This record gives sequence, structure tokens and C-alpha cells, in this order.
Amino acid sequence: MANQWHIPDWLEAAIRNRDKACVYCAKEFTPTSVSTRSAASWEHIINDETIISLENIALCCRGCNASKGQKKLSEWMKSDYCKTHGITEKTVSQVIKDALAKCL
Repeated sequence: MANQWHIPDWLEAAIRNRDKACVYCAKEFTPTSVSTRSAASWEHIINDETIISLENIALCCRGCNASKGQKKLSEWMKSDYCKTHGITEKTVSQVIKDALAKCL
């Protein structure tokens, strides 16, 4: 996973230390050779590539990242994908809970 988002090394290390599993579905990351859908990918929680902070950058699985795409977090949380995968405001990681609280 290359850092093409210009995330500073200290921030990348902090995020990798915090996000050991997908911040949305909580599944453990796998190498891409095992499964591309469960491999880790960089996520801008708020879809703004200029916001490079611990509160806006996270690691999630490629499946969740592809599903969310450019949707607003609060809208995506209502999607069929989230319903099917058991993703709710109670099951997401704290960084996502915090982002959702700011959206409300």
C-alpha cells in the first residue's frame, strides 16, 4: 500500500498503529495476494483529500472503501452495503463514531 496521499510519516505510523482492522466492518486486513477486498486501503473519512489529519485519515478494507466511494459518511451508513455487512454507528471504530458525531 503506497502512500500517494502525502501523509506525513509520523501520521501514517499513528494511523497504522491505531487501525489494525477495517474502521468500518472490523475485519482483519489481509495481504492482497490473499484477497484484494480485505486488503487495507487509505480512507478519507470526509471526502476531502486536503484534510490530512488523524481525524480524517483511516485504514479500511478495499471492499468498504469501494462501497463508500465519494458518498457522505452519514449517507453511506444507511446503504444496503452497510446493512448487509452489519455496519452500524455502534459497530464502527471510534474514529468513525467521532466523525459521525460531527456530521449530526
